[in-house]
Amino acid sequence: MKFSKYHAIGNDYIVVNPSDVKEELTANEIRSICHRNFGIGSDGILFGPIETKECDFALRIYNPDGSEAEKSGNGLRIFSRYLWDNHLVNDRQFIVKTPGGNVRCQVHNRGKSVTVEMGKVSFDSQLIPVKGPRREVINEKIFINEKELPFCAATIGNPHCVILCDEVSSEEAQSIGPIIEKESRFPNKTNVQFMKIIDRGNIQIEIWERGAGYTLASGSSSSAAAAVAFKLGLCDSRIDVHMPGGIIEITVSSDFSILMKGPVTRIGDGVISDEIFTQPLP
Repeated sequence: MKFSKYHAIGNDYIVVNPSDVKEELTANEIRSICHRNFGIGSDGILFGPIETKECDFALRIYNPDGSEAEKSGNGLRIFSRYLWDNHLVNDRQFIVKTPGGNVRCQVHNRGKSVTVEMGKVSFDSQLIPVKGPRREVINEKIFINEKELPFCAATIGNPHCVILCDEVSSEEAQSIGPIIEKESRFPNKTNVQFMKIIDRGNIQIEIWERGAGYTLASGSSSSAAAAVAFKLGLCDSRIDVHMPGGIIEITVSSDFSILMKGPVTRIGDGVISDEIFTQPLP
């Protein structure tokens, strides 16, 4: 099985072309490939390009635990770079179909930077989803380990819970993040962002991704967090999102449509041996 590997400010993905696979990847195969010690190691697998009549390309996104993600901002940038490297796109815009909605992408700087129109952020509890009466999930409270945390929930094709903090840390994201991910009010689980407002044009986030765990960067998380900061009036429409892996540029329009721009780095190509699938993971 051939693969290509890229990272978007530390968020790494493996791209597998369906034409190089005899059958669809199983959850066990996905877990084996993504495992940091027993496989290639990655934050997920981008399975594409898939033929579609609706858009230029279709893409499926798999988490390291074998589950499927609706949308990934960093994944879409990486997939765009893969298409560029394989001469399937040029510097014109193209549209990618994902389970979380269709997105418009454009490659810049010979693939090293990509802009993605991520779609609209919604705070509607029914769309996210969040249990309870239909409402905008803004400035609500969640109790974790006897601590009250203020949060807002949002969707940009996948669910997010943004926790407002005076300070953020990787330790808190890794200790509290998995609890919030599976909290009962989120029926489809949720991605979690711990957000600190730096100033009107900058925020800092730490991220716990649903199905993937702690990660150095996330495009959809950046989009959701920036939209919340704008919604609360804490930031202007143009926001730099600072993460451990680097910075993503987000522009939030008046209708909460998101324009994301960030870098992509090619790591390399290779071939996965079938032997890794013969040994059970610990």
